[in-house]
Amino acid sequence: MSSEGFQYRALYDYKKEREEDIELRVGDMLVVSKGALLALGCPVGTEERPSEIGWLPGFNETTQKGDFPGTYVAFVGRKRMSPPTPKPRPPRPPSAASSRGDSELGCVLPDLPDQFSPPETAPLLLSKLMDALESKGTTWPSAPPGPTAAQFTRVSLFSDPEQLEVASLCDGVVRFFQELPGPVVPPALQMEMVNAVKGQHRSRPLRNASEIHLPLTPVPSIFNNSTALQDSEWYWGDISREEVNEKLRDTMHGDYTLTLRKGGNNKLIKIFHRDGKYGFSDPLTFSSVVELINHYRHESLAQYNPKLDVKLLYPVSKHQQDQVVKEDSIEAVGKKLHEYHLQYQEKNREYDRLYEEYTRTSQEIQMKRTAIEAFNETIKIFEEQCQTQERFSKEYIERFRREGNDKEIQRIMGNYDKLKSRISEIVDSKRHLEVELKKQAADYREIDKKMNSIKPDLIQLRKTRDQYLMWLTQKGVRQRKLNEWLGLKNDTTEDEYSMLEDEDDLPHHDECLWRLGNINRIQAETLLRGKRDGTFLVRDSSKPGCYACSVVVEGEVKHCVINKTHTGYGFAEPYNLYASLKELVLHYQHASLVQHNDSLNVTLSYPVYGPQRR
Repeated sequence: MSSEGFQYRALYDYKKEREEDIELRVGDMLVVSKGALLALGCPVGTEERPSEIGWLPGFNETTQKGDFPGTYVAFVGRKRMSPPTPKPRPPRPPSAASSRGDSELGCVLPDLPDQFSPPETAPLLLSKLMDALESKGTTWPSAPPGPTAAQFTRVSLFSDPEQLEVASLCDGVVRFFQELPGPVVPPALQMEMVNAVKGQHRSRPLRNASEIHLPLTPVPSIFNNSTALQDSEWYWGDISREEVNEKLRDTMHGDYTLTLRKGGNNKLIKIFHRDGKYGFSDPLTFSSVVELINHYRHESLAQYNPKLDVKLLYPVSKHQQDQVVKEDSIEAVGKKLHEYHLQYQEKNREYDRLYEEYTRTSQEIQMKRTAIEAFNETIKIFEEQCQTQERFSKEYIERFRREGNDKEIQRIMGNYDKLKSRISEIVDSKRHLEVELKKQAADYREIDKKMNSIKPDLIQLRKTRDQYLMWLTQKGVRQRKLNEWLGLKNDTTEDEYSMLEDEDDLPHHDECLWRLGNINRIQAETLLRGKRDGTFLVRDSSKPGCYACSVVVEGEVKHCVINKTHTGYGFAEPYNLYASLKELVLHYQHASLVQHNDSLNVTLSYPVYGPQRR
């Protein structure tokens, strides 16, 4: 089975700056799989413009894998790839100690599937012995003594191994492997596997030989495997790679996260799903993701990858919210909120500036590349013209020399010199442009690095600001005061409902005025069209188990999802705190939605069927 990939040619030398990079030499051919680009979130057609992608994951002609900058390569074309198909992993992986031992000896073990994959056809004698063993496996414990290992020479001459006893057959298999020219199992694993087999025989009764070679069954877990995936504390849903890196920063060895990623540097392991089963590789043996995670809380991931000799010991829980608010007075917390908001805005402006520079530089690089291609075509045309003129000018010069026409000879020579001079000028311009392009490509990579370094700070500042905002909101601070700390503009006129002394008089208490049940987005927009800002309704969402809030903002109808979790209702973590939709609506009657979305600076002020005062 083949898959589609894309081929690129290196235009410049590149010396790798990170361990995961590939060094490039001019003319190197590199291949990137279509799946890798889709995982980065690249739309179809972007593969032909690698400079817009940034860093590409692929491999070179020597099959060395790693990342390389898109600004250093040019798109060549499409290429059919034939990746190796997944193979079953062995049930017993090497331990960390044996892995370290091999590295100290200076040898690198091949991948586990390559170590243990059986030959295409087993030797005839071995096949007969194994068939006989499987047919007699159930009588092994009570089998009488048979021929010893020393008699194996005679055993191999028997035409019918079925006549032999189980013990003799076992000795025959052992002798067969012992007499092979090389060990089937690497020496570093041999003793560990022998000890493991001895321990298994001491701790449990013998089973049928056909059962012995089945894949490992998942270890029973004290955790409830029937738990819904969405309710698992370690399931974070659709979050970005930057958020994953932020949440795993400074955590203990063995921490993990489970993400749904379409596009997006922690170890991210793909979980395969086929025929109702889950796993990291074939055979898929787990009936759910929850069961898989619970299994690897007790078993090392080295079963999947020898380099990941670690258990999933410390889940990063979405229910655990770090308490960063240290101040105890509302004014002090408000001042800190103001400080963090200013820092966030400053960092956000810096990121926006870099992004604009990144986009501009990318466009300029593309223009320079187009200009270089045009120079190449122009040089080619001029060189062909020069060759043509040189070929014919010799004939004319000889003729004019015989005629004594020096003037024509000088004119021909002058034209030829001008043509050569023009070619030299174009070549010099092209070289100058290539130098500029190389410098600009380096600047482009530097901007990309700065943007990537700012992203975690931006996420952390927003997270901290939101936690201060949530603390103040839970303390009942009015939106007008929050807006002052956030530097947002307050309306000069008080809305009618805020003038009510008793919150019990608010029309929001009557759910019939704003909860409309099963209506779609179009119907909601029709109901809200022409209403004043802050007019809202709540309806059933197309997302199962959730609701949607439709609200008028600056004359337009906007929609946002209301999550329903075991902690309560809310627009986003960690704000899913409200016991009912009514509680949520009453809170956001005076609290702005801007804390969840910068474009939603509005409160849920007017139920759609409530009084609409002007």
